Amino acid sequence: MTPTMRTLTYYIATTLDGFIAGPDGGDPTGRIFTVTQDYLDHIIADYPETLPEGARQALGVTAPGTRFDTVLEGRRSYQVGLDQGVTNAYPHLRHLVFSRTLGQSPDPTVELVAGDPLETVRQLKAEDGRGIWLVGGAELAGALYPEIDELVLKVNPVTVGAGIPLFAGKAEAAPRQFTLTASTVLDSGAAFLTYTRRPL
Repeated sequence: MTPTMRTLTYYIATTLDGFIAGPDGGDPTGRIFTVTQDYLDHIIADYPETLPEGARQALGVTAPGTRFDTVLEGRRSYQVGLDQGVTNAYPHLRHLVFSRTLGQSPDPTVELVAGDPLETVRQLKAEDGRGIWLVGGAELAGALYPEIDELVLKVNPVTVGAGIPLFAGKAEAAPRQFTLTASTVLDSGAAFLTYTRRPL
């Protein structure tokens, strides 16, 4: 039996009009996205490993999760945590940050990657392990667009009109077809939508 290759999942909160942050690129939690109790409960139950360590401690979450063991983050997304004094929001996962400007990692548990994101992900997929989580941001998602196997969109019932889109930095259109494979609509109005990429 051929072993199953690891998958890359872009698990991200988005507005109804397809933005993952406002124009300033700062943390949208609490400013754009309202974290309701049912929203939080769903993440704790189904995606506990995607909670930052500070939230896990505050909420008493110890579940290791079953979906992801690796998280990928772009330089700008990582900077949001650094600005708050957090050098590794996900110490319970293997944490890779893609940057050509950081000279050394601010945290010994965070791996800096200056090389090609696509090549790195292809190497990760060939290794044993659970799924690979792309936390953001938009430019890294654009760079990894060909390798994204699954989208898990936390669609919040809000629009912003302008901001950081789901994908940025792509030079040309490259349509990909996805199949809706799971959906959960919360009473608060948010929806968790899982899409699996169809073979080309």
